[in-house]
Amino acid sequence: MSFLQEVNRRSGEQVQLCFQCFKCSLGCPVAFAMDYLPHQLMRLIQLEKREEVLNSHTIWLCAACETCTTRCPNGIDIAKVIDTLRQMAMEENKGTEKEIVAFHKSFLDTVYHLGRAHEVGLMALYKLRTKRFLDDLWLVPELVKRQKLSFRLSKVENLGEVKKIFKKAALWQK
Repeated sequence: MSFLQEVNRRSGEQVQLCFQCFKCSLGCPVAFAMDYLPHQLMRLIQLEKREEVLNSHTIWLCAACETCTTRCPNGIDIAKVIDTLRQMAMEENKGTEKEIVAFHKSFLDTVYHLGRAHEVGLMALYKLRTKRFLDDLWLVPELVKRQKLSFRLSKVENLGEVKKIFKKAALWQK
């Protein structure tokens, strides 16, 4: 299976419909920091440039705001394609933005185990993954004072349903 076919199958989108109108890139609020603009990323997929795409900064810098998706005249859910590329990059242990990958994995782990985001747990996992334990420790007292950190662990009522979603997403990705 070609890279384009794999991305199409896993994302449920048709990347080949992109005709390079640039509307996605013109609306992207983080385009200034990307190595490939969204329309360029779509073209690289069409050209079967697997390594360039999965090792790009773009897939990790995307804010998932869906502006690109909204602007696409062909109805391609570009944000969904980029999210699919993130998953593929993680599976292949690729990704140039190691700290963003660590945050992404930590976020998903907390949601999987609690059914919701938990800031303290998320940051603890992130710190363990990056081994940057003291970088922003000075922020903790102010966050506690403003009641922005909850140390209480609470799970959603039906955690089994959340785990089913993860299981279904894992099957869908293959």
